[in-house]
Amino acid sequence: MGLSASSPAATEQSPNASRQYQAASPPSECPMHQEKMSGCPMHMKTADHRTENTDDVPAHQERAYEFVACPVKSGASQMKDDIDPSNMMPPPNQQPSPGQPFPLSTVREESSIPRANSDKKWVYPSEQMFWNAMLRKGWRWKDDDITSEDMTNIIKIHNQNNEQAWKEILKWEALHAVECPCGPSLMRFGGKAKEYSPRARIRSWMGYELPFDRHDWIVDRCGKEVRYVIDYYDGGAVDKNYQFTILDVRPALDSLSAVWDRVKVAWWRWTS
Repeated sequence: MGLSASSPAATEQSPNASRQYQAASPPSECPMHQEKMSGCPMHMKTADHRTENTDDVPAHQERAYEFVACPVKSGASQMKDDIDPSNMMPPPNQQPSPGQPFPLSTVREESSIPRANSDKKWVYPSEQMFWNAMLRKGWRWKDDDITSEDMTNIIKIHNQNNEQAWKEILKWEALHAVECPCGPSLMRFGGKAKEYSPRARIRSWMGYELPFDRHDWIVDRCGKEVRYVIDYYDGGAVDKNYQFTILDVRPALDSLSAVWDRVKVAWWRWTS
């Protein structure tokens, strides 16, 4: 999920799109907070008790809840659960990299975003996972590049960004509340930073800046796959809520339904 925070200022919004969906349950480590859903087959466990489609879920989500901080678990218990019993080691992406200049947290935060075909939610990467991911993408640390405090802030910005993106998607999905009363869930996502959307290119021709990042999120609307395009624009300094990015979130124009949604919202904005 993208590295940035967000503000919905640039997003098309419907004045009637006020319904907010609720989905999925907290981590199993916190049983007193668990809730059961009913009447929503897309979120129910299958007959063999598997809760997710492993073809769509990234590998780093498989053991994610072992690293989600839970108030009823002690630090020692949390560390014990982090260990893989097969080799008595933590997952590779949670181990310090060679020459890492300072220790980083392995705690992961549960998002509010429900995972498709599961009773769980998506879990954000830890500071250590984010560091290791940056190294895999070619970044190399230098003394004046980054500090441990910077990594803490990066994670907070990253998580806030995705929470805001999901809220914007829910506003669009509220247009389909009747056909999908259970609410949408996120199937998968991908970054396309170098593939500017047609809308972003048209804006640049009009003199506006190009987005610094783009993501495509695939949403499960009660069995129907819907693609959303998210353009990320620089919004200036980071505020106290770890927001600085202006999001432009909208359904991709790859179906008649999406085209009609865009037309309706554009008309509402024009006439409101």
